[in-house]
Amino acid sequence: MVAPTTAASPAATPAAAPTAADDPTALGKASLVNNFDTFLSLLTTQLKNQDPLSPMDSTQFTQQLVQMSGVEQQLLTNDLLKQISSNTGTGVSTAVGLIGKQVKAVSDNAQLANGQAAWTYNLPADAANVTVEIDDANGNSFHAETLSGAQLKAGDHDFTWNGKDMTGTAAPDGVYTLKLTATDASGAPIATTNYVQGVVTSVEQSNGTTLISVGPTKVDWSTVKSITEAGASPTSGSTAAGGS
Repeated sequence: MVAPTTAASPAATPAAAPTAADDPTALGKASLVNNFDTFLSLLTTQLKNQDPLSPMDSTQFTQQLVQMSGVEQQLLTNDLLKQISSNTGTGVSTAVGLIGKQVKAVSDNAQLANGQAAWTYNLPADAANVTVEIDDANGNSFHAETLSGAQLKAGDHDFTWNGKDMTGTAAPDGVYTLKLTATDASGAPIATTNYVQGVVTSVEQSNGTTLISVGPTKVDWSTVKSITEAGASPTSGSTAAGGS
C-alpha cells in the first residue's frame, strides 16, 4: 500500500543570534583576553623586579595560570553548546527523521555517479517546445536535446542522463545542472521546476545549512516538497532518457 504523500514541515525559524555587543560568550572572551594580557604583563613586571633573596612563589602564579586556562575551557564549552543549539535550530534534529524516507526536493543540480544522473521536471501546463541543457559546475555544456511527445504534457516527468557528452564521451562524475527552456503554442515561456527524488541516506551541516543526501545528491533539507515511505511508487509521469 502506497503511503500518502505529506508536505515537508518548514524549518523552524531560529532565534536571532545575539550581537557581539550582548553575547555573553563573546564578552567573556574579550574580557579573558584583556585580563590574560594584563596578568602576563603584571607577572613579567613582578618577575623582573622580584627580590633575588626572596623570589616569588612559583606555586602561586602557576595556580593563577591554571585558573585562567579553566576560564578559557569554559568559554570553549559554551561555544560548543551554542553550536549544538544552532544545529538543532537549523533543522539537523528534524532532518534526521528523513533518513530512510523517499523525498522529492527542489534542485537543478544532481550528482552524476556510475554513468547516471536523474532529475524530475514539472511543467505546469502543456508545452509546445522544451529544450534541455546539462552543464557542469563551471557552466560548460555537456548535453543538449529537444524533448517531444508525452514529455511536453503538463505534470511531472523523469529525466535521466547517461553521463555522455555530445560527442559520446563519458563525462566525469560530479555535480551537473539541468536547465529547461519551455514555451507554449504562442511562444510564451513556461516556468518549470526541477526536482531530485530518492531515499535520504544521511544528514550533515555545512556552513550553517542542513544538507540531506538524496541518493548521491546533496540538497538543502528545506527544499523538500514531499515525503513518502521508502519503496512507495513514484508519482512522476512519463520517463525521458536523456543522452541515450
